[in-house]
Amino acid sequence: MKTRVPSVPLITCDPYFSVWSPADKLYDADTVHWTGRKQNMKGIASVDGKNYRFLGYSSDPVLDQKDFFITATSSQYRFEGAGIILEIAFLTPLLLDDIDLLSRPLSYISAKVRSADGKPHEVELNFSFDSTFCKMGDDAVPLVSGIHNLSNSFAAWMGQRKQAPLSHSGDDVSIDWGYLYLAIPEGQGRVFISGAGEALTAKLKFSVLSGGEPRSASSAAGSGAQEGFFAAAYDDTASINYFGETRRGYWARDGKTILSVIEEGIENYPSIKNRCAQFDAELNKKALASGGPDYQLITNLAYRQSIAAHKLIADEKGEALFISKECFSNGCAATVDISYPSTPLYLLYNPELVKGMLRPILHFSGLSVWIYDFAPHDAGRYPYVTGQVYGLKNLDMKNTEVYPHFYAFPANSDAYDPRYQMPVEECGNMIIMMAAVAKAEGNADFSKPYLALLEKWAVYLETYGTDPGEQLCTDDFAGHLAHNCNLAAKAIMGLEAFGLILDMVGDKAKAARYHDKAKTFAHEWTANTARGDHSALVFDKQDGWALKYNLVWDKLFGTKLFDDSLFAKEVQWYIKTQNKYGVPLDSRREYTKSDWILWTAAFTKDVKEREALIAPIAAFLHETPDRVPFSDWYDTISAKHYYFQNRTVQGGLFMLLLADEWMR
Repeated sequence: MKTRVPSVPLITCDPYFSVWSPADKLYDADTVHWTGRKQNMKGIASVDGKNYRFLGYSSDPVLDQKDFFITATSSQYRFEGAGIILEIAFLTPLLLDDIDLLSRPLSYISAKVRSADGKPHEVELNFSFDSTFCKMGDDAVPLVSGIHNLSNSFAAWMGQRKQAPLSHSGDDVSIDWGYLYLAIPEGQGRVFISGAGEALTAKLKFSVLSGGEPRSASSAAGSGAQEGFFAAAYDDTASINYFGETRRGYWARDGKTILSVIEEGIENYPSIKNRCAQFDAELNKKALASGGPDYQLITNLAYRQSIAAHKLIADEKGEALFISKECFSNGCAATVDISYPSTPLYLLYNPELVKGMLRPILHFSGLSVWIYDFAPHDAGRYPYVTGQVYGLKNLDMKNTEVYPHFYAFPANSDAYDPRYQMPVEECGNMIIMMAAVAKAEGNADFSKPYLALLEKWAVYLETYGTDPGEQLCTDDFAGHLAHNCNLAAKAIMGLEAFGLILDMVGDKAKAARYHDKAKTFAHEWTANTARGDHSALVFDKQDGWALKYNLVWDKLFGTKLFDDSLFAKEVQWYIKTQNKYGVPLDSRREYTKSDWILWTAAFTKDVKEREALIAPIAAFLHETPDRVPFSDWYDTISAKHYYFQNRTVQGGLFMLLLADEWMR
């Protein structure tokens, strides 16, 4: 899809191997990690011996960028100049139904060249990646590098001489351990170590015929591939500390190495590319039907960002653990109220990944240190999944030094500040996500071992959730709020979700009791929140309103706790109340959360009403002055973002597609 976006995803594999272009033209700015730290890729085209830049900033003249397109799995550019047309594509094959492929820390860069003036040309493309991929600052560090001759390709590699895997933790950080690889198929070009050992370069050569067709200069008899490509990969050597055990990426099971992954990636590139193109086309078709062309843009930009804000690993049983990083918030890992808004994308394409989000929390909840009758907020600070850190006393969340294993705190310790817990929020989130997995899979087998734990959380919701006290919800940046109507809606849906689980496991009597409780509370909620043409922000005040995104599960579960007229009234209020760049989160401020807007857009099946709520988000993408990955938290008047960027919660933007799938 042709468009302008704040920052373009180029390589998006995981929270550490994630490279973006913060400019409209690929050559107008250097590439960066999602944090904004330098991760320099450069691209120079030598056309008949004269150099032109197309990727990254330099003093060379440019090949003029004519077009840019983005799909769910790729970002594509077209350049013209010096008598040629150059097409560059960045492809990261994040296909959610293939978690082995999904977990590979490997991305593709491809190129096509043809004559624009009817004349033959000799074209050489040089792509360089410097040492900023392997370090966090500008300090000089000793590096090591080398080249492997593989069965189907050549691979150059580079990394720091002194390796310290998992040596730091935090939010606004990249990686300084592991090794960068560039690999090119045999016969298509070469890779080499350049810049006195400070960079890796991949070189593609083409002899462009006067008829316009490119041919690989190094192919036999001049008849080789019409397209040249190479792969970029990053072997982090250690991915996650999972409750005291170092885990590698899911791809590294069964003795696989980064070199075997590279070989497979090179060999299977044509089929992988075709699979990605097919997925992209199917998603665009569905998004257009669900929300129009603006929704196509939103889903295409959100897709890779959401997935690559996770690391996929396996536990001791070989089961998937899909560990999120709470990017540009506090760096927490496996955060419950980050997983909750993310789930629509994964429920739609692979519920196993939602289980992978839930497993770390379920594990931690069963340890003796977690003595509370409500669900945890998180399971660590990335890349340490060793126990909740949010609200932990005497913890500096900005400190990037390694911290102790928090799960080692003895039971009954006074480790956590109660002011910074989210009891109703996280209990509701966990139960709703468990029920959503059950609905997606058609059974509640995943929930069966945890029924006692879920019931403890359901009892908490019944006791405290229907009119919550002054506590935080997932929108914690807005501060504490007593009598929060939207949080109460989550508690009601949490109780109903537990009833759905019980019904699926065969406990009909108890399921009926929870359903009756949820129905009674929903009736009371409707009466107590009614404020004419909208519902209230808090129960005890007449003024104020908020996006009631938690109600969407009543639609998705088909439980009909709330009347259709309530949903219709809310949608009309949001359309009436929105600003240029979207509906504010609530009446207290002008900022919003784009994921929550899309959840409320799922209240209606009317595409025109949906488009009215979607268009301002697309306008934000077109016009925001901030060149950062798709921010979910921004000002609806100025289009300036509020800190958050590159967050997995944008998987929530797929809520319309999930609703249309589940509500057919």
